[in-house]
Amino acid sequence: MLKLGVPSKGRLMEDTFRWFSDRGIGLSRAGSDREYAGRVEGADLTLVLLSAGEIPRELASGRIDLGVTGSDLVREKLAGWRSDVRELALMGFGHADLVLAVPACWRDCENLDDFAAIARQFRGDHGFRLRIATKYHRLVRAFLAEHEVADYQLVDSQGATEGTVANLTAEAIADITSSGETLRANHLKILPDALIHPSQATLFASLKGDQAEIDRFIAGLHA
Repeated sequence: MLKLGVPSKGRLMEDTFRWFSDRGIGLSRAGSDREYAGRVEGADLTLVLLSAGEIPRELASGRIDLGVTGSDLVREKLAGWRSDVRELALMGFGHADLVLAVPACWRDCENLDDFAAIARQFRGDHGFRLRIATKYHRLVRAFLAEHEVADYQLVDSQGATEGTVANLTAEAIADITSSGETLRANHLKILPDALIHPSQATLFASLKGDQAEIDRFIAGLHA
């Protein structure tokens, strides 16, 4: 029997349940909000409720066969993710962009070329590299390398990333945003050519699972 991992709370869980319901499969919690087992109607599945951040690791290990999580989390948490999972379906919800944002008062920073120049000058002026606060080290590093931005350091953000510039622990941030409102409220602006990854909820399959059984399930899902 295939095992499906689904986010355990919030809008992602509700939208995932709705997405499967629209395809004839009923998913629900087995008990209270504190329980992490689930019920399935209309398919031969076992439902496991996990945090969205746990699902990539569980897929890679083969402990679950199918999982719903953000495409950003799979790419960030799994190096060489294509060797661990395959993407089955973009689900059309949970949209959020991973972007690079700088202080709104940086009038001379309107694109990545400007940012690269500021980063080079910053190191000369201050004796250390410009700091970018983020939870997405792998994705940000790959994006900046692709765009030949080198003079920076990544600072791990454990809390509210958008507050690190005001708190003087970083000069810029790379974070997930849906509308940009929180960034603007913290006097930050998104660089228009600095979309690092457009994320959305995605159904993934573990490459350690029974691929024939997974394919049969997906074929029935979209019938």
